[in-house]
Amino acid sequence: MSRSAHPAGPRHADVMTEGHYSAPAADLNVLDEKVWARTVTRDADGALTLGGIAVARLAEEFGTPAYFLDESDFRARCRAWADAFGPDADVFYAGKAFLSRAVVRWLQEEGLNLDVCSGGELTTALDAGMPAERIAFHGNNKTVAEIERAVEAGVGRIVLDSFQEIVRVAHIARSHGVRQRVQIRVTVGVEAHTHEFIATAHEDQKFGIALADGQAAEAVRRTLALDSLELIGIHSHIGSQIFDMAGFEVSARRVVQLLAEVRDEHGVELPEIDLGGGLGIAYTSEDDPREPHDIAKALSDIVTRECESAKLRTPRISVEPGRAIVGPTAFTLYEVGTIKPLEGLRTYVSVDGGMSDNIRTALYDAEYSVALVSRTSEAEPMLVRVVGKHCESGDIVVKDAFLPADLAPGDLIAVPATGAYCRSMASNYNHALRPPVVAVRDGEARVIVRRETEEDLLRLDVG
Repeated sequence: MSRSAHPAGPRHADVMTEGHYSAPAADLNVLDEKVWARTVTRDADGALTLGGIAVARLAEEFGTPAYFLDESDFRARCRAWADAFGPDADVFYAGKAFLSRAVVRWLQEEGLNLDVCSGGELTTALDAGMPAERIAFHGNNKTVAEIERAVEAGVGRIVLDSFQEIVRVAHIARSHGVRQRVQIRVTVGVEAHTHEFIATAHEDQKFGIALADGQAAEAVRRTLALDSLELIGIHSHIGSQIFDMAGFEVSARRVVQLLAEVRDEHGVELPEIDLGGGLGIAYTSEDDPREPHDIAKALSDIVTRECESAKLRTPRISVEPGRAIVGPTAFTLYEVGTIKPLEGLRTYVSVDGGMSDNIRTALYDAEYSVALVSRTSEAEPMLVRVVGKHCESGDIVVKDAFLPADLAPGDLIAVPATGAYCRSMASNYNHALRPPVVAVRDGEARVIVRRETEEDLLRLDVG
């Protein structure tokens, strides 16, 4: 069937009467700069390019689905965060967003530290040459083996997440004859304006030690009493995909209050405060993220003001951007397969990936943008739902969006802002092969995480 003959789904005029969907862009060929990596553009033929390379060439060389990452953009965002906070603060890239040996090397070269939360992430960091003193080790249930590895390597800080962990880390540090630098993660009772399952600072959740009922203060007492631990500060993380700074203000006020209580009881002013990460990025045109310098000024002003009020010296601030750095730098490229128009509803567009390479829509009801990228089109927009090839009705990549009505099998479409968590949370559901991550910079593309093969699957199956 030719593109012009393809039966279209409902048009924009039909769906707007429902009062539920946003209008499509005036021109679907125009890219919203907020949601795409910085070197993304369209060439003279209307095809998307990244770092000067057309997506058709990328698809031919590396296949689809695949994650394509703008290395220049990633590096620029690292520098922007480092410059915004300056030499008197610390920026720890949150490795859980996306981590590979290449990323670790980029972080080193751009002057950022690294936050890890598993033995695998720690191994990757050390293997790629990240100095251990620039690594922070997180996690709500670190194993003895993971703590042993972290202490032996000499990580710069371990973030204590429970009373049991205080004892566990102290014992291991003592057995190795070292004094381990630690922070205590506290939950401050602030529920960030975000999805319920990724809001992490209210009391009813698995992370940290609650300020309520004096538990955090007791954790400080126990930590200060142990010679093998050096308590350097308090850690707080209030959620993810946050645009409003109000939650950080409440969190900082409560953490500084704890610092003042520690000073009054123990005569100690803890030198550091870590406000975590969670700053949002633009997934759609409706998202309005803040720039690093704005964030840095806001957080610095909040902490300084609260410390002045409590008559405390202002501690050194740490932050942990992950999504905010890598999220906007990548897009996922798919090839269109089956197209099913449902009269009066929408058109289902199936691609060669799905929830195995982006679980966030199914898990968090996350919203994404999508664009036809192998060509331009003058066809009118149709409402679509981009879905994957997996055996689940919830296998949705983009819930509702507009694509040209002449979309056809074989076209390439791309979903931007997939640099964070998509590859990290990718799975082998239906024995799918996890896509590669391809870094593009200055007209050159190289694989930094290769595509899985069927041999990889069989190699693990020893039955």
